[in-house]
Amino acid sequence: MSTAVTAPAPPDSRRWRALGAIAVGQFMIAVDATIMNISLPSAQRVLHLSDSGAQWVITVFALCYGGLLLLGGRLSDLIGRRNCLLIGLAGFAAASVLGGAAVNPAMLLLSRALQGLFGALFTPSALALLGTTFTTPAERGKAFGIYGTVMGSSSGIGLMLGGVLTDTLGWRWSMYVSVPIAVAAAVGIAHAVRPAPRLAGTRVDVAGAVLATSGFMALVFGLTRAGADGWSAPLTLGCLTAGVALLALFVLLESRVTQPLLPLRVVLDRSRGSAYLAVLCMAVGNFAAFFFLTFFMQNVLELSPLVTGLAFLPYTAAIMLAVRLARRLLERAPVRLLLCSGLLSTALALALFGLLRLDSGYAFPLLPILVLLGAGNGWVLVPANGTATLNAGPDTAVAGATVMTSMQIGASLGIALLGTAAGTATAAFLGSHPAATDLAGRATVHGYGVAGLAGAAFLCLAALTVFLVAGPKGSGGR
Repeated sequence: MSTAVTAPAPPDSRRWRALGAIAVGQFMIAVDATIMNISLPSAQRVLHLSDSGAQWVITVFALCYGGLLLLGGRLSDLIGRRNCLLIGLAGFAAASVLGGAAVNPAMLLLSRALQGLFGALFTPSALALLGTTFTTPAERGKAFGIYGTVMGSSSGIGLMLGGVLTDTLGWRWSMYVSVPIAVAAAVGIAHAVRPAPRLAGTRVDVAGAVLATSGFMALVFGLTRAGADGWSAPLTLGCLTAGVALLALFVLLESRVTQPLLPLRVVLDRSRGSAYLAVLCMAVGNFAAFFFLTFFMQNVLELSPLVTGLAFLPYTAAIMLAVRLARRLLERAPVRLLLCSGLLSTALALALFGLLRLDSGYAFPLLPILVLLGAGNGWVLVPANGTATLNAGPDTAVAGATVMTSMQIGASLGIALLGTAAGTATAAFLGSHPAATDLAGRATVHGYGVAGLAGAAFLCLAALTVFLVAGPKGSGGR
């Protein structure tokens, strides 16, 4: 009696169109992570934002996005990935309209928080769909290479687009531009992504989401206040202590609940854990560098928003080249080789901040900084995204979301921590050089240099840690 063998289901013929639509949606979200960097000086003048308020326009997006990504991963299992993609796009577009119409700082900050919230609903489903749709090594490497190119290049494109829009239409269009992109992505997803059955019995770990998000917010707020009030100020110490305590409670809770927001097995896997750590540390350096470079070019070198945006072109080109190289190496080289190369490239870029001067030219040191930042981004993101969702099974959505969680938490920590280092060094320079010419400009540049060197030392230590944690085995294509 013969036994019938059921052939495996053929791959969905619409998978590449789905990838394109998802990439467009993720491009919009990633662009918004940086587009306001260039527009921020203009928005600051119009809305009368303080310096700390301007910093929070960037930080609140990163915090809400990063802090809620894990929750978004669980919601994608509960209400369906296609639904999460479409709801995320609609909410993000509405929040962008709110931000473009802002008449005061509170309105702009609220819109940025909502952008982060709805972005956190979109991204985990996007990564989970890629991880479960492209399963062969060749297709997987190509799909994540495309996704990595979009993710990496979007940061530079966001900076350029912010400059063009601010100079031609005004800073508000840095928010409005998301609407047509969201519509295009939603149309593509509605046609190319099939509705999938929801996972039965899925529960949402609300307590875990509250602990994780509030813990990160308290930690970042404490780091931000350290620059203004000092490290020994009661508010600073209270926020830092509360942040650490809340995150410790989050880890304890995740080890005990039956359906945790972040199963500890996801991060305790050596390959995934090293990928998450590398992304977090790369983002600490990358986003702080964007913040410093934007204000250096516009406020110190007095470049227009348009010229400042175009100055980031080499960053985007470097990412594209790095992603292409990473894709070729991903199936043959150990993951830790690419991750550590990316971290060391970012470290060298930050070290070059120590060479900035009031009359610095673009060819040096700005151009090498941008190229090294782009290379570091590409060499980290491609293997990290591929490794995170590889063989993750039921944890695929959460495992993919943790990559972006790491990036956004790293971004908010980087701006807060290195921004605090820059502010402290600037204040010290002002106090020790009261009679210096061009005092304000020299103090600002000195602060950027000190923060850059501190960030470089941190990333060198991070590269060593990732090298040891990842171990000698494993590659993104396995």
